Amino acid sequence: MSLPRRVRVTARAKLNLGLAVGPRRADGFHDLTTVFQSISLADTLLAERQPRGFRLIVRHEPAAERGRLTARTRAAVPVGQANLALRAARLAARHAGITGGARLTLIKRIPAQAGMGGGSADAAAAMAAIFALYDVRVPLAERLELGAELGSDVPFALMGGTALGTGRGERLRPVRGLQSFRAIVAVPAWRVSTARAFAELDRFRYGLTARNAPLRFGKVTGRMVIEPCEFIRLGNSFEAVLGARSPSFTGLCSRMREAGLLEPRMTGSGSAVFGLLARGASVRAVLDRLAGSEAVYVVRSARRALDIGRLR
Repeated sequence: MSLPRRVRVTARAKLNLGLAVGPRRADGFHDLTTVFQSISLADTLLAERQPRGFRLIVRHEPAAERGRLTARTRAAVPVGQANLALRAARLAARHAGITGGARLTLIKRIPAQAGMGGGSADAAAAMAAIFALYDVRVPLAERLELGAELGSDVPFALMGGTALGTGRGERLRPVRGLQSFRAIVAVPAWRVSTARAFAELDRFRYGLTARNAPLRFGKVTGRMVIEPCEFIRLGNSFEAVLGARSPSFTGLCSRMREAGLLEPRMTGSGSAVFGLLARGASVRAVLDRLAGSEAVYVVRSARRALDIGRLR
């Protein structure tokens, strides 16, 4: 079979249905326990083979049901060497001994710096695209290990579905039995620096979070049928260290509850906040009741992180 000239990769965002962060480790990372969930909102990566070198073009495509992201948010996506997709493509090529290159076009829909794993999704897409373009077969375990070199969330962005993440998030165990769901994600104009959020947690007294989190998450994952609320109620450590952003976060959660959304919760280190739609609820009715100027996305849970297609 001849090599494809182009491939298209759909790379899905994630939510953290629960997230407990422990103390800082000797290597500078933090042990954490979380449940990752792939969702329908996705970026698209188009990759075309070229004789040598890697080039990246970034385009932004609105995907919000209502509202729009700020220019500052769009500008937060690097277009040069700092872009994680470009780094991932080069890493994949080196790992597989590929001497050819690729022209990458990234269509961004996942909000940047919102805790939804957009950069990690793009990195996973780039790795998958390079392997597909050059017909290189790499076992999943090897791909996950390679992805961990790029970031803690990249392994999940490669695996997808529902998974319990431990370590710094790179150790994954699939979770079976989670009921599918729909959700509305609201992305405020303000952002949270992940590095600063972790630094604030280092000053925070963890209490029960670090010690009991694996046990609490484990009790839920052991069930045959799991409602997403069971994980969401386990909390998100980053909500405790929002500082001056706390009133804005609390107000957004209140507005989401008033609109009929269930269990509003921040994903990752923020700033995106998601709330579940009750089964049978009208999306339009909830959106009509939801006050505020945030960019709002309607999503559903997904079973895969990546879809890869060959193009002529």
